[in-house]
Amino acid sequence: MKRVVVGLSGGVDSSVAAYLLKEQGYEVIGLFMKNWHDDSVTISNECPWLDDSNDAMLVAEKLNIPFQTIDLSVQYKERIVDYMFHEYEKGRTPNPDVLCNREIKFDVFMKIAMELGADFVGTGHYCRKETVLENGQYVHRLLAGVDKNKDQSYFLCQLSQDQLAKALFPIGELTKPQVREIAAKLDLVTAEKKDSQGLCFIGKVKLPEFLQQQLKPKEGIIVEIPETKEVFHEVETHFHSAEEKLKYLSRKIQYKVTDGVIVGKHQGAHYFTKGQRKGLAVGGTPDPLFVIDTDVKENVIYTGQGKEHPGLLKKVLFVSNDELHWIREDMALRPGETMSVMARIRYRQALERAVLHKVDSGLYVEFENKQSAITEGQFVAWYVKDELLGSGVIA
Repeated sequence: MKRVVVGLSGGVDSSVAAYLLKEQGYEVIGLFMKNWHDDSVTISNECPWLDDSNDAMLVAEKLNIPFQTIDLSVQYKERIVDYMFHEYEKGRTPNPDVLCNREIKFDVFMKIAMELGADFVGTGHYCRKETVLENGQYVHRLLAGVDKNKDQSYFLCQLSQDQLAKALFPIGELTKPQVREIAAKLDLVTAEKKDSQGLCFIGKVKLPEFLQQQLKPKEGIIVEIPETKEVFHEVETHFHSAEEKLKYLSRKIQYKVTDGVIVGKHQGAHYFTKGQRKGLAVGGTPDPLFVIDTDVKENVIYTGQGKEHPGLLKKVLFVSNDELHWIREDMALRPGETMSVMARIRYRQALERAVLHKVDSGLYVEFENKQSAITEGQFVAWYVKDELLGSGVIA
């Protein structure tokens, strides 16, 4: 009998995942990961880890499977929290959920599971895996979940073939309402539980306070750049190569304070991210202000009015080779090659048509339509039909 260790988070998805695996004839063990100790930065009683671990334990009892809690807070701090601070300090916006899957659930946690004699790790992600034979080799395909509303394949965009080989996603064929229905029939304590928001496994963390522990507040100015500014209308048309044009289209506009007017003050550019609207506390503009860029060195936030401000919109982004990842290594592009794909630059974004262009230094992703707030440090992921082929960190 094959053994599966399921990461029971205390939510409905992982509860039903454990049940389904047991029904499929696996020997199932439930493990709860404790990733965080500091209760001072979680929002009052919004799913503190204690409630979650209790719920996970009750589910394990109900399903009659062994259960234990493991403390991964040291690894979580090193691999996720420290990385996040580092990225914010550089003025980039990291995605902790993607990292948590790559570094914690499918690495640290997976290794512990294997030490417990597991053949697989099971999770409650809304995605599917298919194993096919390609040129005499088994290849694992990561497919979107059947429930298009809940598809979580994006969060797994950094997984490797080795990690996928040992992963099982039993609820990927189901919709959220079906999952809740199964939990209700089994009378699981998690059946009606709200979906958790916030950092993967920590619960609802107040990000500004969380960051402020390490990143000290420092006052700076908020500058509004009018969309009529020539920097948005200088159009370069002479290019010696396709690559030169892509480089131009993906460039980062370098704003100066003198390009606009000072409209307010802030407490630290590193707390803000491109596309952000809340928290600027500047009123009196006909259209709301959005962050179009942050300069963490000079501690200046650049803003523009309205969703269609040219400072927010761009068609091309770049991923450098060292931050480029193919789940389907057998389909990786070589320099000079292109591929038509569907891509997204954030979770829950509808997939958009794009073309990948591989060059010596990395990969350009050229979208058919302009994208809003392409943000450095976030992940772009690309698909062909239902399959996620690869991803990269936006440079």
